[in-house]
Parts: sequence; structure tokens; C-alpha cells
Amino acid sequence: MTDSDRSAAVLSSVDEPVIRAPSVSGLAGRAGDTMPRLEADKRTSPAPHPRRHRGPIYAALDLGTNNCRLLIARPHDHGFRVLDGFTRIVRLGEGVSVTGRLGESAMERTMEALRHCRNKLREHQPARMRLIATEACRAAENGQAFLDRVKEELGIELEIVDRRTEAELAVTGCADLIEGSAAGALMFDIGGGSSELAWLDFRGGRPKSQGRMSASIRSWQSLPVGVVSIAEKFGGVNVTPQIFESMVAFVSEHLRQFRGREKLRQMIANHPVHLIGTSGTVTTLAGLHLGLERYERQKVDGLWMKRGEVDETMKVLLGMSFDRRVAHSCIGRDRADLVLPGCAIFEAIRREWPTERVRVADRGLREGILISLIDADRASSRASRYPRRNGNGG
Repeated sequence: MTDSDRSAAVLSSVDEPVIRAPSVSGLAGRAGDTMPRLEADKRTSPAPHPRRHRGPIYAALDLGTNNCRLLIARPHDHGFRVLDGFTRIVRLGEGVSVTGRLGESAMERTMEALRHCRNKLREHQPARMRLIATEACRAAENGQAFLDRVKEELGIELEIVDRRTEAELAVTGCADLIEGSAAGALMFDIGGGSSELAWLDFRGGRPKSQGRMSASIRSWQSLPVGVVSIAEKFGGVNVTPQIFESMVAFVSEHLRQFRGREKLRQMIANHPVHLIGTSGTVTTLAGLHLGLERYERQKVDGLWMKRGEVDETMKVLLGMSFDRRVAHSCIGRDRADLVLPGCAIFEAIRREWPTERVRVADRGLREGILISLIDADRASSRASRYPRRNGNGG
């Protein structure tokens, strides 16, 4: 599953994609999750001749339950320029909720995707990178054994991050999309095998740095449910309104464990608070709402949707047959059986903490990793340039 405001992609004078914070009305986005085959990251086209530009290169890889995603970038101003990227639906966690193990075909699909990532890393030679695996490898009893195989065969070493780290990286990746006047926000990241929620409370002050936004997390929760696990439990092909309500009720039971649940409700009632959602589910709903003939990240990322607009779009989606979902260019075959389980998770969150608006984020863990790495290096550079003096002034 994917993880501060992933910053809008625009083209600079040298035609390199730049990632920076959008304005309140600005839009931007990341690679569409709906593509069933190998694709370069659709955030923007890769920069021509990236090696001719100076500055270190950073890389972030997010291997989730459903997707394998890579992003390669170079620092620029307060954000970064995208040099290259990759995304593929691999369904690594397929069947894990039933068997407790990663399946052979799922591991082979993932190895093939990681081989492409390995080649891109070799090409760009990043100075710093962080390569993470999330819920599928956390949950599967053979998760670590699979990563050992990846290291041995491909030379890629991935770390399994805990749920708290995953939530913090998602916050860092989406933070700049939080409205400047908001007293707080509830960010949710709907993944394949788990879903992360983080309540951000700015009433005591708001961090100035995007990389420190996770310091404002007042409460967080990792739900042991995602689009793949819900689809495996309830089915995702023929979803009746009754099955959909059963999905919502199942997720709602988990939400009752959220620490500060009632206090968050009170805050929403008395202060400007909005939802911010990062996942293929939310971006798909945004594409449907906009009536896009094909998914366009720049029109989706940063989009505001009102409560009624979400209601209506979900109603339309629930009324679609499976074949219509497969045929829709914003959904496609690889997501047709997962989008309604994702909507059920989203709906449970909306019912528990109803807000007037949700902001759509086509960004997340990869951007959070890049921002964290770049911020850490900048802080280290400042510290070495301006070392602290000792107490006697020496």
C-alpha cells in the first residue's frame, strides 16, 4: 500500500518534472494504479538526459500487497524532480489472508517487476535509497524468505517496515495537500493488505517542514484490512448493496479500536478538519467523478471532493456490473474486483468521521521516503556547515 503532499508535478525550463506543493486549487498526481502492464511512472515523462544535471539522485521503492512502485528523483528547491519511475500491479499478497503464505505465482510476478526496478536503479545509480516492503511481507510466514531470495538473485535488499513507520511515511508524502487553514486532518491510506489512518492535530502549532509533519500525528491506527483481503473475504466481482454493507460493517468494527475516536469526532464538529485519502480507490473515484476518458494524474492529485459528490460517485460505481468496471479506463481489469472493497473501507471511515470534504492524493509512501531522505541530508549538510560551538565559545 502504497505512501507530505506529494507535490504537484510541473515542467521546468529544462523539461524535467518538478515535485513541489500545489496551491489550494492546484492539481497534480502520480502514476495511475489502473495499468495492468509494465509502465513508466505516469507522473510525467522521464527527464531527458538526467545525468547532465548536478545533484545527488535518490530512489524509493514500495513493495506492497498489490503494487510494486519505484520512484527516482533529484532534489529541487523545497521538493524534488522526478527522473524516472515504475509501477506494476503484482498482487504479491494474493491468498495470504487465507493461506498465511506468499504464493509461487505471486512471487514470480513480483520478481519480474523487481528485476525492472533493479535495472532502473543500476541505470541511475542513486546516492541514497530506501526500499521497503509492507503488509504482504509482514503478514506472510515466508515473507522474509522471499526477500532473502530477492537479495540473492537481484541484489536488492528490502526492509520490512512496521505499521507505524508506514503511516508516518504516508503522512510525509501527502502533508502538503492538507489545507493551510485546517486545524487538523484525518489521512487514510487504503492498501492491499492493510489500511493506515493518522489523525493530525495542528491546534498546538503546525510543523514548517514537510518532512516533520508526522510530528503532528495525535493518533494512528493500522487496520488489518485492505482491498485484497476484503475481496478475498467477501468477493469483489458481484457486489450487491447487501454485500457492500457487510463489508462496511466489518471495517467499522475495526475502526472502533481507534484511540481518540470520540475526541476526533468532537474536533470535526468544532474545527475545520478534512479527510485526505491516498490510494487507488480514492483516485479511481476522483477519475469517475471527473468523467475522465482515461486516468490523468494531473487532474486527480489535489482534487477536492464534497460529501455529496463522493456519495453520488460511489452510487454509480456500485451500480456498475463487473464487465463495465473492467471496461472503464479509470478502473481496468486489474482493479475491477478491488475497487468496491476499497470503497467499503472508505465508506466506513466516512461514516465514522463525517467531514464535508476529502482531498484526493495520488501520492504516498514513495514520496514520503524521498522527502525524508532529502530532508535528512539537508539537515546533515547544514549541521556540518554550521557546527555548534561548545559552551566556552571555542
